[in-house]
Amino acid sequence: MEALEEAELCFPHINTSCRRTTGPYVETMLTYTVLSCITILTVILNLLVIISISHFKISVVSVLIFSDFRQLHTTTNVLLLSLAVADFLVGFLQMPLLLLQNQGCWFLGDILCVMHYFFASLFLNVSVGSMVLISVDRYIAICNPMFYTIRVTLTRVKLCVCLCWIFSGVHASWILRDVLKQPDMYNTCYGSCVVVIGFAEGLVDIIATFLGPILIIAILYLRVFVVAVSQARAMRSHIAVVTVERSQTVKAMKSEIKAARTLGIVLLVFLVCVCPYYCFTFASETALLGASYSLIMLWLAYLNSTFNPGIYVFFYPWARKTIKHIFTLQILQPGSREVSVM
Repeated sequence: MEALEEAELCFPHINTSCRRTTGPYVETMLTYTVLSCITILTVILNLLVIISISHFKISVVSVLIFSDFRQLHTTTNVLLLSLAVADFLVGFLQMPLLLLQNQGCWFLGDILCVMHYFFASLFLNVSVGSMVLISVDRYIAICNPMFYTIRVTLTRVKLCVCLCWIFSGVHASWILRDVLKQPDMYNTCYGSCVVVIGFAEGLVDIIATFLGPILIIAILYLRVFVVAVSQARAMRSHIAVVTVERSQTVKAMKSEIKAARTLGIVLLVFLVCVCPYYCFTFASETALLGASYSLIMLWLAYLNSTFNPGIYVFFYPWARKTIKHIFTLQILQPGSREVSVM
């Protein structure tokens, strides 16, 4: 009987050890296998997107003098690259750490426990910030196309991305400031990984990283949708009398509208994945991130990092072409960076 009780402990030789949350063996192994496959898929897909945008970046920049539409893809891809990096780090760092919390046991110590949730907050905030920046980018491209190349430059976009990462780190540090000072302050037993966010911090977090960004994104995309519909009607009504130059403008506008629609799908998937976690946090007086139900919500939020690169591959022709170059090892050939994939 004593041996059975020790087997139920995370650390059998420590009296203050937490107990394992045991379940059916088949169900546990199936869950572990599925989550492991999702983790591997997330890392591979996002790595492909990162390599695609980074490797073929020069070929896009080198043809800027021939088409302003290339510039549109370049600046937008910087935002997509930031999002892909955050998604890759979620799959590479956060998902494996959640897998290590098998049966409710944490074996990596209190400091890594806090850092785990710090990076979870950081990457989630970066994703939200990237979504807002993407919405602003699409808004200017569709609603103010004449001023797009003037207002949206590579330097400004890169600066915005850097500020997004910096502010996300500052925000995560403020939300978790207490546990960063004392990592084990909320642990009730040895081997647990529990982080509690107070009501005030949780409320600020929800407003700053969820409700506020959703409101901004909704307003911008509503305006983009109205303008895109009016432009589509105008293009259909004048399609029979366009000149060659007009035809090129219409083609570029169609591509911009398609890009806005695709990025809108990315935003919709993001909201579907993240909303349950924030609703759970809002419904609780405090956000107990170490609870089992919260771990499920975290996994659902992390699934957004798996879906995003899949959306890129499915909707963006340049992504499919670059991935084909990667799998066929054509990127190892001299001059592969200058290959046109647009």
